[in-house]
Amino acid sequence: LPSPCRVPALPVKNLNGTGPVHPALAGMTGILMCAAGLPVCLTRAPKPILHPPPVSKSDIKPVPGVNGICRKTKKKHLKKSKNPEAVVRRYIQKVKNPPDEDCTICMERLVTSSGYEGVLSHRGIKPELVGKLGKCGHMYHLLCLLAMYNNGNKDASLQCPTCKAIYGEKTGTQPPGKMEFHLIPHSLPGYTDSKTIRIVYDIPTGIQGPEHPNPGKKFTARGFPRHCYLPDNEKGRKVSVPNSTGGGRLIFTSGTSNSTGESDTVVWNEIHHKTEFGSNLTGHGYPDPNYLDNVLAELLAQGVSEATL
Repeated sequence: LPSPCRVPALPVKNLNGTGPVHPALAGMTGILMCAAGLPVCLTRAPKPILHPPPVSKSDIKPVPGVNGICRKTKKKHLKKSKNPEAVVRRYIQKVKNPPDEDCTICMERLVTSSGYEGVLSHRGIKPELVGKLGKCGHMYHLLCLLAMYNNGNKDASLQCPTCKAIYGEKTGTQPPGKMEFHLIPHSLPGYTDSKTIRIVYDIPTGIQGPEHPNPGKKFTARGFPRHCYLPDNEKGRKVSVPNSTGGGRLIFTSGTSNSTGESDTVVWNEIHHKTEFGSNLTGHGYPDPNYLDNVLAELLAQGVSEATL
């Protein structure tokens, strides 16, 4: 007997007309294939599994090594420095004979005066003074570093504009809100031997503070509460620790959404999260074997110390 003919499937992401393949195009493709004598089988593309199966309250457990299951982030978390000059001087060494190179802050030569001369006057800092950052060695006018610090978050930290090395402990601009973190008895794809750490962020709408792009203006908060997932293993717990302590207000900020273009809204910052529980169709799920290493590197790049991790 001849072997049965296998019918090729023609995947269509959404037969209702809201996906990237329009139903009319799929139908026309099917007609052409039928006209050519080819069998056709239309199939729906799989949907992402965003949430785990239901979890009872009795099955929710604390994350090992983390006290409690709930934290609130407040604006008080932001530490203001009383003396910007002292902060800048803490991280630099004076350069007596600077090289004939550009200061990448003001774009004037290091051997000349700072471009902020006349714009920013500060007693004790001459416009021609040059400093070298201690860890990375990049050089700038001292007045330029002071201007950069005054235009930033003023949290007693400094970030090199060339290599992004962070000096001190960086504090972000996350609006006030609440986060929960706990263990649920389900496994993520690729981590079948581990339970799952679930982090729930909930940020309400509010008014932007002085650290945000438009102080005094209302910001929106779309899609909250947001659920994120980590495997309950050594690296997963390392990632969860800065989140459970408020993350230095680094997880979210107020800005413009990359997906919708909406301005003055709460957006993810520079630390990637996984919001898709049981699949990876959106790119924000599992399996993703490099994710934990990548997000640990992102935390370090944002100034979260090795000791904290």
